[in-house]
Amino acid sequence: MFLKSEKVIKDWTDYNGHMNVAYYVHIFDIASDVMLENFKMGATAAKNDKKTTFVVEMHTKYHKEVRLGEEVDVHLTHLNHDKKRIHYRVSMFHKEKKYLAATNEVLSLYIDLEQRKVADFEKGKINIISKTMNENSSNFNSENLSFAIKLKK
Repeated sequence: MFLKSEKVIKDWTDYNGHMNVAYYVHIFDIASDVMLENFKMGATAAKNDKKTTFVVEMHTKYHKEVRLGEEVDVHLTHLNHDKKRIHYRVSMFHKEKKYLAATNEVLSLYIDLEQRKVADFEKGKINIISKTMNENSSNFNSENLSFAIKLKK
């Protein structure tokens, strides 16, 4: 499921002539925000409903470098959840050459911001996540996941 495209700018490159590791994570974070907005638990929900997600674990893999001026597409390539956690992987692909540049696997907790405590997803949010899972399951890949066993179904 496509989330976002970005073009590598000079400020994101390092002395090795490729995108710095922090900016891979930056792009993944921006793309994840797109997904979370779709699930009604992103910035808008944090402001209006006082509920959102906090990342508790993240595993980033760098497969192939991306350089200045090149463009990348970020796709949601795995998604799962339990009653209070969302587990997903976003994958970055070189826009022109189509190679896998990096992946970012994330485990996030649903948080009630007023209490600053973990909360259960509301039924509507579970329905949105489940619908996305069902509509995209043929494109998702659960191989080599680090956090899959942490969900409690």
